Amino acid sequence: MGRRRAQLVGPSNTGSTGQPKGRLNRETARLLPVVLPVAVFGAVMVVVAAYSVAASSPSLSTLAGAWALLATTILAEAIPVPLEKVPVGGTSLATIFIVGTAVIYGWATATLIAFLAMVVVETVRRRPLMRIAYNGGVYALAGAATSAYGLVGGSHSFAWLFPQVAVAAAAFYAVDLTLVALAVSRSGREPFASLLHTALSSTVIAFSIMASLSLLLAVLWDRSPFLSAALVGPVVAIALYQRSVHRELRAMRLALTDPLTGLGNHRYFHEQLERTLNEGESSGQHVALCLFDIDDFKQINDLRGHPAGDEVLVAVASRLRRDGEAFRLGGDEFALLLIGFEELAALRIAEGVLERAASIDTGSGLELRLSAGIAVYPAVGVERSELVSVADSALYLAKDHGKNRVRVYRPDLLELVELRRLAEGPDRAARLRAAASLAHAVDERDAYTGSHSYMVGELAAKVARRMGLEGEQVELTRLAGSLHDLGKLAIPEEILRKPGPLNEAERLVLERHPQIGFRMLDSLGVEPVASWVLHHHERWDGGGYPEHLDGEHIPLGSRILFVADAYDAMTSDRIYRSRLSHERAIAELERCAGTQFDPQVVATFVAMTREQEPLKSLSI
Repeated sequence: MGRRRAQLVGPSNTGSTGQPKGRLNRETARLLPVVLPVAVFGAVMVVVAAYSVAASSPSLSTLAGAWALLATTILAEAIPVPLEKVPVGGTSLATIFIVGTAVIYGWATATLIAFLAMVVVETVRRRPLMRIAYNGGVYALAGAATSAYGLVGGSHSFAWLFPQVAVAAAAFYAVDLTLVALAVSRSGREPFASLLHTALSSTVIAFSIMASLSLLLAVLWDRSPFLSAALVGPVVAIALYQRSVHRELRAMRLALTDPLTGLGNHRYFHEQLERTLNEGESSGQHVALCLFDIDDFKQINDLRGHPAGDEVLVAVASRLRRDGEAFRLGGDEFALLLIGFEELAALRIAEGVLERAASIDTGSGLELRLSAGIAVYPAVGVERSELVSVADSALYLAKDHGKNRVRVYRPDLLELVELRRLAEGPDRAARLRAAASLAHAVDERDAYTGSHSYMVGELAAKVARRMGLEGEQVELTRLAGSLHDLGKLAIPEEILRKPGPLNEAERLVLERHPQIGFRMLDSLGVEPVASWVLHHHERWDGGGYPEHLDGEHIPLGSRILFVADAYDAMTSDRIYRSRLSHERAIAELERCAGTQFDPQVVATFVAMTREQEPLKSLSI
């Protein structure tokens, strides 16, 4: 399987891609912890093997046979056979002759032949010294591993030949494949386990065929070395057939593949989407579609040129293909197709892509950022035929809300976009009407009574009036109360309706809703409502979020909202508990006054409850 070594080590690739010298040094430093021990241990095994062969005083016929096998191994290594899904695209048939040599002449001769064949071929190809050392070391260690055939038995009789060849081939294959995958993983920064699994599943059939040919070589050689020449025909036939198949597959793939990134193209995306949706419907699984767009990609092209922009596109593609079937739809737009993933799982994967993309060096001083939109089928408001368009709508919303974020499609999110367009004019009254319409969307999705936001708005307005705020401020407080949970429109349903306590990751997602609500409202120009919503979870003692404000640094409107929100939440039925009585809720507010809540707002709220009928029936 020596062909895979031809593209193993990163530094030799840097010159061909035009990367600067500094990048070469970084790649070399990254690979040294893998290359150095393999090269050193490989060299030790070569010395041990050479000593073992010399000590055995081989006959002239043995030396002649070994030289013939070396020449054949070099030829096999020099003419690789292409394979699909192998990390670097192909393999060689050298394994046949190395394993056969181990059974015929012993592991030491096999080790020397493996090492020399690799070094000769790599030197003729003018590979860098680092690559030659690593690839030669891998072959030497894999050749030495063939000594495992001795575990089966020392006899070379025909009865023992099959298990000996099987064990020797398996040992060679295991060492070879593992070390190759390790170097490719280190060089390409890809997960080792998944890379090894892919390589194993793609080469196991070829390995089995080569092992059987090694057995045939050993049998023929035992009869007469000249009979082994009969293997030339089958080996050549296998190589030619595989090359023909590979050419046909390559032609088909080119029609469905983006030539720059190697991802599926727009045509292939739609074919796979239909196939995946059919599979999902038949198996009852969800299908999640994630669309990605690079934020401000034009700036990278303008600052560094299109070749640098192409490098960024390739780097983004490598971050995408780790999680599912990825596609480049055109320009700087990508897609990720996931089967068996519901909303929350797809959200986590998309956020992981954004995090990995942020580590890409654009070379322009700009941090690479992506926006993403997600749509899941089946889901409320999502038709199969509209999956792409609704995911695109979610992507638009992510761009519209400041970029570098992920949005999951829901029907009410499209209402936000339309309302924002209506409210772009200078008329403040129109903007307030648009904001009031948003409040209706919030209550439509309310996870409790369906009127939580309305009640918070009513209670907050009543407290504001009692505290002496002017009429317009009272109405703004009412509107802020109606909109305080606006950001929850972007929080997954699984979190909002989870019957038990949230874990740490889910809690952090939920605690983002004030900032999300603020961004939604800020562009409408309805201050101070947006700021009140942003800070409505700040605590009087500074232990709240998102900015840990304390005391009177927290806007008064936010302090009022916090109390009204807490009271209505405590006296509403929740998925995980029953409502509290009015008396217990008031007692809890008083207990937390001065720590969680503004003492003056709590005192006003309590006094108000003592003078009037139960709050849930009040209106202003």
